[in-house]
Amino acid sequence: MKMRSFAPLALTAAAGLVLAGCSSSSEDTDASADSGSTAGGEITFGVFNGWDESVASSVLWQAILEDKGYTVNLEYADPAPTFQALADGDYDLVTDVWLPVTHASYLEEFGDDIAEVGAWYDGAKLTVAVNADAPIDSLAELADAADEFDNTIVGIEPGAGLTGTMEKSVIPTYGLDGMDFLTSSTPAMLAELDSAMSAGENIVVTLWEPHWAYGAYDLKNLEDPEGTLGDAESIYTYSRADFATDFPEVNDWMANFTMDSTLLADLENQLQAAESEDDYSDIVASFIADNQEWVDSLTA
Repeated sequence: MKMRSFAPLALTAAAGLVLAGCSSSSEDTDASADSGSTAGGEITFGVFNGWDESVASSVLWQAILEDKGYTVNLEYADPAPTFQALADGDYDLVTDVWLPVTHASYLEEFGDDIAEVGAWYDGAKLTVAVNADAPIDSLAELADAADEFDNTIVGIEPGAGLTGTMEKSVIPTYGLDGMDFLTSSTPAMLAELDSAMSAGENIVVTLWEPHWAYGAYDLKNLEDPEGTLGDAESIYTYSRADFATDFPEVNDWMANFTMDSTLLADLENQLQAAESEDDYSDIVASFIADNQEWVDSLTA
């Protein structure tokens, strides 16, 4: 396979978005008259660029909270600055904290200045994926088959927890040091994946579940007999330190929030298929209407 150069192609509707927002403010009383709620205030979500479950959960809660009379801003950034902003109090909530492995280093650095709200998704996992018709099934076979993949593993952001796991555990354990491990961004990885799959070429990428790519492409995860990628993880919501005091009702809603894989995949796939972020509000409104009973239960 001839490796294509990374290009800033946004294959997810989330990639590279920067939506206007501002820092959080204390709860006030300017609730929407139409919402029937006495709640109000301005809430800012930190959203991880290119992490589709982060985008899906955030835009869903943006719609829910705005219906309750809150003003909700979404700020898109990579994980490192997002955790910093949460610790500094510039962001109120982040819905995509993977534990116990992926974001452990950020919790070590910022854990004293942020607060755990609750886990909303179980069974998330880090993966190394290949096209389903690739000639190998296990990471233990990858070194010997490196030429079949242009001697390249396509990764995501250099500072991502998944990248660190690859560098510290997966690559040395399976003798993959001789392969090129390309790191750039999640959108760049997805661009490479799309190009290879369209051309019928072999490709190996670092990925994770849940992710819309598993529904869009015929992929398989390479087996990890040595357990280097870790066990299944949970996805948590975290907040700035004093969020529960300022927004107790919202904090309770977020603490009780759970979402199953079917609902998450459905929303992710619809958002990914959007022509632009301008379509998000209509997509989320339709998703809520289709799942109204479940959505109502989130704030009951």
